[in-house]
Amino acid sequence: MPVPVPHPRTAVLPHQAGPADSGCAEIARAAAVGMPAHGGCSGAGPLPRDLPAAELPRPAVDGRTAARAAAGHAPDAATEPVTCATSEAPAAEDPSVAASAAAEPTRQPPAQGLTLLLIGEDPNSHVPEMWDWAGRKVRLRTARNLTEAERLLTDDVHCILLDLTPAEPTGREDRDAARGDAPRGGGSGGDELAALRAVLRMAPAQAVLVLTCETDAERAAEAVRVGAQDYLFRDELDGKVLSRAVRYAVERKRADLAQRQLTESRLRAQENARLERGLLPTPLLDGSELRFAACYRPGRSRALLGGDFYDTVRTPDGTVHAMIGDVCGHGPDEAALGVELRIAWRALTFAGLYGDELLATLQKVLENERSDDEIFATLCTVDISEDGHRAGVCLAGHPAPLLARAGEQPELLPYEFGGPALGLLPEARWPRRQVELGAAWSLLMYTDGLIEGRIGEGTARLGQDGMTELVARQMASGLTGDELLEASVREVRALNGGELTDDVAVLLLDRR
Repeated sequence: MPVPVPHPRTAVLPHQAGPADSGCAEIARAAAVGMPAHGGCSGAGPLPRDLPAAELPRPAVDGRTAARAAAGHAPDAATEPVTCATSEAPAAEDPSVAASAAAEPTRQPPAQGLTLLLIGEDPNSHVPEMWDWAGRKVRLRTARNLTEAERLLTDDVHCILLDLTPAEPTGREDRDAARGDAPRGGGSGGDELAALRAVLRMAPAQAVLVLTCETDAERAAEAVRVGAQDYLFRDELDGKVLSRAVRYAVERKRADLAQRQLTESRLRAQENARLERGLLPTPLLDGSELRFAACYRPGRSRALLGGDFYDTVRTPDGTVHAMIGDVCGHGPDEAALGVELRIAWRALTFAGLYGDELLATLQKVLENERSDDEIFATLCTVDISEDGHRAGVCLAGHPAPLLARAGEQPELLPYEFGGPALGLLPEARWPRRQVELGAAWSLLMYTDGLIEGRIGEGTARLGQDGMTELVARQMASGLTGDELLEASVREVRALNGGELTDDVAVLLLDRR
């Protein structure tokens, strides 16, 4: 008996293959009877779906197939090709048809919809078909117990439907719980919602729906109090109700997670604020007649601490020491380094160091604590004698203080005697300059954030001269202490046209 050899240009239709959709089904049905479907031969309409089998046109066959039929041999579905008969050459041999077919865009798979995980004893539990808000069918996975559920629980699962079956005798419940079998309403140890609690621990990011009997409404309500998003009665379950409940549960879970993240973020911000507030300096001036005021504005958004730092202490010999500094940069690392330098300065000051010796030691601290070799810090230190008439000033790349003596206009102290910023030159020196203060005076120490603000729309900066005139006007109006600092910073911000981008620290010492 001759073996049939399929023609290389014929389309073989698998016997068991099912059409992917209605369009494919129509094409396959048309191919089976030798008639064109939509888009086939010109002038031919779609195949009627209710066409009786006796009226179906007979497929066209080639010579070999006709010979086999005449010999009484039935065609082999696994090997015998089925060809569509047309009045023209086969489509695969027409270059224009092939080119047009190749030019057609490939159908993209639909976007992924919701996935539901059903946990219950009966794997054949009837769950009606559901569709999400985009009209896509909800995919369903089933698990008979928590062990299977944990294996099937992936990131693409949006909702878990937990079937709480009625409680059974305690002995069986304990045996099932011991071997990880299906979750039961009674749970173990008398906890009727033990299964729900286990699911909530296992799937903290997924929505959970509880499915129970209508007579078990009290336990269903308790399940919501424990943490489930909603509950459904098994007797009232249908596709519409379940679809709405799943969508509601998913959105409510998302809202709950967002609210939790917001609360955690708020608590973290409060904790950071307390930490930063605790790192701000507390002046130690007990026994001194000097008055102290400070104003601090970090450049970082929602921060309390920046790279600027200051401190003031009084040592046992009656000398008042004041310091203000600025670490280059504006991030949290710079703020942390500023705190380290401030604490180191206070410890070294109480140890009896001042002037060049103190700054050289601070430079060693900076070199060991900085995260990058290019980070440096500017610093200004002042030590005021016990009687308050004289002061020693050291500058390490920092702007010179502003001194306002009684009855005189404010003026900047000389800057030329200063040394480089800390962290730039390993063997640098910082000379200490003696300054006569007088009987009554005000000494203003500041960082460059106060003088680098813009003036209006142009590129001009306020500068030290502009800052001196601004403070002189505020003093002439009778402002002192905290009011003077707040008014000065407020005017600098107004001239800048908004918030200053750099950290600002201002320290004021008065003797009247």
